[in-house]
Amino acid sequence: MKATGVLSLVAAVAMATSAVAAPAAATPGGSGGGSGSPSVLADHVVLIALDGFDPHYLAGNAMPNLRALAKRGAISESTGVMTSITNPSWSSIATGAWPETHDNAAYFFDPATGKAVGQQRDLAVPTIAESIRDQGGAVLSSQWFIVQNHGTAFGDPQGLYTQPGGDCARRTDDAVAVLEGRPVMSAGMSVQMAGIPELLAVYCDRLDALGHADGKDASDMPAAIAEVDEQIGRLVQATKDAGIFGRTAFVVTGDHGMETFTQGMRDELLSTITGAGYQAELLTAGQSPRPDTDAVIVVGGVGSLHLVGEAAGDPVAAAAIETAVAAMPHVAAVYDEADQQAMRMSAKYGELVIEPEEGWSLGGTPSDGVSGVHGVSRTMQTVLVLAGSGVRPHHVAQAPRHVDIAPTVSALLGMDPPAAAEGRVLNEAIRRR
Repeated sequence: MKATGVLSLVAAVAMATSAVAAPAAATPGGSGGGSGSPSVLADHVVLIALDGFDPHYLAGNAMPNLRALAKRGAISESTGVMTSITNPSWSSIATGAWPETHDNAAYFFDPATGKAVGQQRDLAVPTIAESIRDQGGAVLSSQWFIVQNHGTAFGDPQGLYTQPGGDCARRTDDAVAVLEGRPVMSAGMSVQMAGIPELLAVYCDRLDALGHADGKDASDMPAAIAEVDEQIGRLVQATKDAGIFGRTAFVVTGDHGMETFTQGMRDELLSTITGAGYQAELLTAGQSPRPDTDAVIVVGGVGSLHLVGEAAGDPVAAAAIETAVAAMPHVAAVYDEADQQAMRMSAKYGELVIEPEEGWSLGGTPSDGVSGVHGVSRTMQTVLVLAGSGVRPHHVAQAPRHVDIAPTVSALLGMDPPAAAEGRVLNEAIRRR
């Protein structure tokens, strides 16, 4: 995947974007009723956010509870955003906007501070939690961190963010407690919500953590998948016990997939750029470049390369480095600024974004011989399940994307989507009004 692969990926993203240039937004009016108010298809939506939910994890007979739920809807494969890193990905799911609009990015160099940046939660536009709150609804976020202080907060009974920490079971415990009408802990406070909120979001990151530690095919992965599926079953049962199952829609999705790598190319990458006539170094979050550095690379699956010092803004330097790096044997693609714009990436990334081949990292070789990674174009795919109230059974969403989830959740609740949402309502998968 050299030039041909770059053009194919950019063309695919551009086609998906142009196909929905005029998103199907909900009719103004919100859930408060009145003329023009969209129909309410579900009184509640349960969003189960599974970090690192690779489609590979559904192989065989895995996740029976999820499959049983999907009989009231369908399972599809959803396309995320570039880079396919956790925070930018959840940001697009939460806002319905592309990274170029919500401007959340991860693993880049910030020229204003002169330091590399890891992951952060900055958002330039409203989230689905803020939108629901603005329309009179309530939200529970059981550690779905991307909406913390963006529609939910510690101690807020209308937009409650739960006690920090805990595994998937503990976070499910909190959602079950709210469904049962019991208070939950939030930053040391016992908080009682007034009824069952319109949106209940539960975040689990076990799959991602295990994938990073031991690779996509980690020996403990089947047990982790089964544990996550058990919690999905508990949430479904809790809606039945609360008497709202028939009025609840379920959205189960991930932020990105996962790959395994066993080889690193850090030294070769740096020497290649040196051979092109420029000094380069890899930075981790919080680090600043040396005075003689021409190019810094911040790695998060892909590498965001920024020209600094005397090379800053030099198109000749960018072209020379791109040519040299693209010729490396285990580099899959190099995306220049035009490519990045076509993929609707955040403008915070550098002049070049470098993507390694599968099995390789731009950093060093893992100390234990195997590790997991995402952030590349190949890990943009994840699972999406829509099921329950307002969802058409056995109608698969067509080419769904992260940016379509917030508009679709809003449509199910009969509410307007977040103000900056650019995705479409997945009308083919939900009941016609």
